[in-house]
Amino acid sequence: MDIIGDAINRAAQQEATQPLPKGAPARMRHLVDALGGKTSAAAEALGISQRTVERYMRGQIRRPRPALAAALEAELRRRWQPGLQRRAVNRAKQHGFTIEARASFGYDAPGGSTDEARMRLITQFIPPQTATDLLNAYQQGTSGDDMKDKLAEALAFHYFRDGGRRAHGLAVEFSHIDYIDVEL
Repeated sequence: MDIIGDAINRAAQQEATQPLPKGAPARMRHLVDALGGKTSAAAEALGISQRTVERYMRGQIRRPRPALAAALEAELRRRWQPGLQRRAVNRAKQHGFTIEARASFGYDAPGGSTDEARMRLITQFIPPQTATDLLNAYQQGTSGDDMKDKLAEALAFHYFRDGGRRAHGLAVEFSHIDYIDVEL
């Protein structure tokens, strides 16, 4: 997934009310259940064999290597309490959300302008109208470049154009993303 989708995933995952299971066999069983009871789907998601998944589920293997432990936790967390995650995204569509990003952001301006593209740390509230468009694109699995373009347009509208009150028709550059954090 892309950096923007990952940020939205992290924010939605913070809505979980129950902790993840502790042991690898329990985590594997929950992951298989979340994937419709198919060990082959869990094996594909984790990049291991179906037989290895079955051995974890039976408790024959209890301690995964670090890379597999991290992948198992990430895959399970992505699918943990999906109803709460959906509810958080839908609530953000209705009330908006806050985004913090460090990226090269600006527009082509005459030399010396303060709005030239440069690394900026931006914390911006995205109101419901714009948030709905971004989150619908996220839920439909829109590609990373398209999400980046939608986010750039949203930030340009609310940051540079001040909600449409100034700088009409301004073409904004949003690149070299260092990190993005979303608070739903």
